[in-house]
Amino acid sequence: YCDNKYEYRHVILPKVMTKQMVKGRLLSEPEWRALGVQQSRGWAHYEIHKPEPHILLFRRPLGTDPRTGKVDPKLRKAALAKSQP
Repeated sequence: YCDNKYEYRHVILPKVMTKQMVKGRLLSEPEWRALGVQQSRGWAHYEIHKPEPHILLFRRPLGTDPRTGKVDPKLRKAALAKSQP
């Protein structure tokens, strides 16, 4: 799903994996990739859902090129147009 700034993604890990995760802070890209999470570039772990720490919440700016992880103005414009009602 998305809003007018970001697209969002939730990744659900097996609950037993929470023992391998660093507690109390957001994971860096190398850390979440080390847990086996595979997704295109540009995603950032942005929030911890304390009741369910095995669910990782990710976001990236609209218009992010999935190959480079950088915002492409043309992709951003297209994504904004698509997100408007």
